[in-house]
Amino acid sequence: MFLFSLHDNKLEELKEVPFLKEVELHKLCEANLESLFGLEFVRREFSLNNFRIDTLAFDKSTKSFVIIEYKNTRNFSVIDQGYAYLSLLVNNKADFILEYNENTNKPLKREDIDWSQSRVIFVSPEFNNYQKESINFKDLPFELWEVKKFSNNTVSFNPIKASENTESIKTIATTSEIVKSVNKEVKVVTEEDHFNQSTEEFIDLYNKLKEYILSLDSNIRIRCTKAYIGFTLNNRNIVDILPGKRRVKVWLNCKWGNLDDPKNVFRDVSKIGHWGNGDYETSLTNDEDIEYIFSLMKQAYKMKK
Repeated sequence: MFLFSLHDNKLEELKEVPFLKEVELHKLCEANLESLFGLEFVRREFSLNNFRIDTLAFDKSTKSFVIIEYKNTRNFSVIDQGYAYLSLLVNNKADFILEYNENTNKPLKREDIDWSQSRVIFVSPEFNNYQKESINFKDLPFELWEVKKFSNNTVSFNPIKASENTESIKTIATTSEIVKSVNKEVKVVTEEDHFNQSTEEFIDLYNKLKEYILSLDSNIRIRCTKAYIGFTLNNRNIVDILPGKRRVKVWLNCKWGNLDDPKNVFRDVSKIGHWGNGDYETSLTNDEDIEYIFSLMKQAYKMKK
């Protein structure tokens, strides 16, 4: 891909500027954790049991800890390091809770945390092919993000996506006790997990909604949690969907009153408990109003764009 700046109808190529030190990545990401990854900052360079975590963060949406590692080199194993960090986390829970409480001045208890949703994010200017291929499992709790800086002070963050048809990491035989112990406790939720709690009819309805949402923007990503299947843009949820046995629930991540819904298909859930993000919720049992639902989804997307 070539990037240019445009001045008076003339294209000027933007040159990539290297990050001279990993600490540049630290400062850049930590100053923008919320906008980049939707995470709460906990601590920088947290040391425990001969390990040093670059950035410790917390994901409020999944109630889980996230470890972020920055690399300015292509020579490291994503799998080995990722599982080592997660093993450190699940075997030292009290230390991580204490670290959160001391650094945020907020009370966090063991029962407030979903340890199964823990994950590791690797941030680097470049990943080699081996590293990219190593994450091609649908239930691997790791993310790779490539970050590049350019001569006009532009910075790009691009997630490395796994292949569409990937198999489970559990199908790969391993003798590593660390991998086995982490896999017992850390669970990456997938669409299939939600499909197992639904019916063929409502899975088909969900897929119609999914196809439309993804057609809105090539940068929209699917992020599954235990409570819903989220569709995010720039790490902000636009739409959350939960296919069930009796209906498909849909939430739009907007404040009540900001969308034009003349048919009153959605209800206000701003003052009651609900799983998805936003104040708009509706339930579908068929595709009769699906075109109208699409129009509301498009409104929600435009507000988040």
